[in-house]
Amino acid sequence: MRHFSPPVTDRKIRFALVGCGRIAANHFNAIATHESRCELVGVCDVDPDALASAALRTGARPYRTLSEMLARCNADAFILATPSGLHPEQAIQIAAAGRHVITEKPMATRWEDGKRMVSACDAAGVRMFVVKQNRRNATLQLLKSAVEKKRFGRIYMVNMNVFWTRPPEYYHSAKWRGTWEFDGGAFMNQASHYVDLLDWIIGPVESLQAYTATLARDIEVEDTGVISLRWRNGALGSMNVTMLTYPRNMEGSITILGETGTVRIGGVAVNEVQQWEFATPHEDDRLVGDASYQTTSVYGFGHPLYYDNVIKVLRGEAEPETDGREGLKSLEVLVAAYKSARDGKRVALPLEY
Repeated sequence: MRHFSPPVTDRKIRFALVGCGRIAANHFNAIATHESRCELVGVCDVDPDALASAALRTGARPYRTLSEMLARCNADAFILATPSGLHPEQAIQIAAAGRHVITEKPMATRWEDGKRMVSACDAAGVRMFVVKQNRRNATLQLLKSAVEKKRFGRIYMVNMNVFWTRPPEYYHSAKWRGTWEFDGGAFMNQASHYVDLLDWIIGPVESLQAYTATLARDIEVEDTGVISLRWRNGALGSMNVTMLTYPRNMEGSITILGETGTVRIGGVAVNEVQQWEFATPHEDDRLVGDASYQTTSVYGFGHPLYYDNVIKVLRGEAEPETDGREGLKSLEVLVAAYKSARDGKRVALPLEY
C-alpha cells in the first residue's frame, strides 16, 4: 500500500511550472480557470525571454533553475513542460524534494526511465500525474463509455489515423526537437495521446509490428510510421501517423468496427463524431450531437478538465485518472513499436513480467 503526503484542505493548491515553451500556455489557462482552488506560484525556464514573458503573463515568481525553484518555491506540485528526455531526472529531483510531479506527455523517451520516475515518486510518498488531456474530450468519453457498456459486442477492427503536418521550421526551432534522447518522433511526441487510446479505450495490446520512416524532415527520428496491432480481446487494428500532410493538419481519428456497432470519431483532433451506429439504442445516443466541437488546435480543450482531477486528488477528494502507472501503459506500447521497427520483428507485450 502506497502512502502519500496529507491532502491540502485549508488553502489553494500551489503549482509551479518548469518549461515555458509551446505547451505552457495550456497549463497557464487551465490553472486560471480553477483560480478559486489553485494558484501558480512559480515559473522556470533557462531562456530568459521565455521566463520573463511567462512571469509577466501569470504574475508567478520566476526562477532560472529547477534547483533554485525547489529550494525557494513553496509549490505543492511541479509541472514538467520541458523536453521529454529531461522529464525523468527532473521528476526524480522533484520527488526527492517531497513535491508532487505533473509531467507532460510522453513521461519519458525510454522504458527504464519511465519506471525510475514511478519508483522515485512511490519512494518519496508523492503523487505522479501524466498529462493525458485528450481522455477528457467529450467525444472520447462517449466512445469509452460505449466500449465499457459492451455496445459494440465483440470488437473486430480498430483504425487510428494521425495525419498532421510539422514543417522544417518546427524541428529547427529548438535543438532538442527531432532527437531520440529528448523528443522522440511522430509516434512518441505528436501522436502519443493517440497511442494512449489504444490501451485506454480498447484494452491491453497483445502484440504489434511497426514500420517507421524519415521521409522528408532532417531529423534523427521518424516523421512517418505505421503499426499493426492485435489486442488481447482478439481485435485487429492499425495506426497510421505522419507529420508530412499537405498543406495542413488534416485528421486525428479513431474508427471502431464491432459485432453490433460502428463508430468513427474524426476531425483534426478526434473532435467530431462522424459515425455512430449501434444495433441497440441507448440514452447516450442523444449526447452525440453535443459532443462534437470545432477546433483548429490539436491539443483540444482537455487541460482544464484534467486539472480538475489533479486538484481533487491533492485535496483528497478523488483518485487520479492518469497516474504514473497509467503513463507507463502508453510508453510501453511506444517503446515496443520502436523496438519492432528497429528489429523488423513482431513484439509481444508486456515487455517484461
